[in-house]
Amino acid sequence: MAELKTRPNDKSVTQFLDSLDNEQRRVDAFTLLALFEQVTQRPAVMWGDSIVGFGSYEYTNSTGTYRWLMTGFAPRKQNSTIYVMQGFDDYADDLQRLGKVKTAKSCLYISNLSKIDLKELENFLTKIVADMQAKYRCQ
Repeated sequence: MAELKTRPNDKSVTQFLDSLDNEQRRVDAFTLLALFEQVTQRPAVMWGDSIVGFGSYEYTNSTGTYRWLMTGFAPRKQNSTIYVMQGFDDYADDLQRLGKVKTAKSCLYISNLSKIDLKELENFLTKIVADMQAKYRCQ
């Protein structure tokens, strides 16, 4: 199996989140941590220096077979990024119900959790986790 640069490690998720300079980003990150732990029923694991991941799966592309996080988030300077590995093609209605968000290929960007419906976020995360587990043998 080929190796990716970003891999799970033993760094402390709590220490990483506590070290965030932006108070709102830190509060949002701890809210996301609790939500992801509840929805995934998996412990939080640091992937690289700045991604908090939950679960993992293997996928294969033209360059090899890789292990990657099933889902997770990263508190970035401009926003919180939520990783939706399967993309957003099947989730247009769910995204509309969330509130003010932006997306890219596998990233959901939230500038501030107060701008979205947290119950809808929980429902969305529950759906994407179930879909990942149905498609891949997630660990």
